[in-house]
Amino acid sequence: MTDDEYINSEILDEHFRTPRNFGKISDRDVEIIETNPTCGDTIVLHMKFDGEILVDIKYVTRGCSISTAAASILSENLMGKTMDEIRRMSKDEVLANIGLKLGPARERCALISYDAVQKGIKSHLKSR
Repeated sequence: MTDDEYINSEILDEHFRTPRNFGKISDRDVEIIETNPTCGDTIVLHMKFDGEILVDIKYVTRGCSISTAAASILSENLMGKTMDEIRRMSKDEVLANIGLKLGPARERCALISYDAVQKGIKSHLKSR
C-alpha cells in the first residue's frame, strides 16, 4: 500500500467511525431509498433545498464501511452546491474523492449514495 492509499484508507475509516451528516431531515424535500442487490447495502437519503441550493443532506445507511464512508464524504462535498452542479458530478469524481482503487463490487458500494443523490435530484425536479 502506498502512503497516499494508507492516508485515504485512514480517512475512509474515520468517516465510517464518525459519519458526517448521518440522520434524517423531518422537513425534507426529497427522500430516496437505494439498495445494492449484490451485497444488500441500503441508504435512505434526505435532501433539503433552498431554491436551487442544497442546504441540508442526511442519510441512514445499513451496509459496509465503504458505503457509509462514501456517503459521508459525498454529503460533505455536496453541501451548498446547486442542483445543476450536483447533476454534473460524475461517478469518477466521487471515486476520486475516496482515493482508493476499488474493484467493481466495492465501486458499487462506494457509488450507492451517488446513485441515490442523482435519483433524488431528478425526483425533486419532477415534483416542482
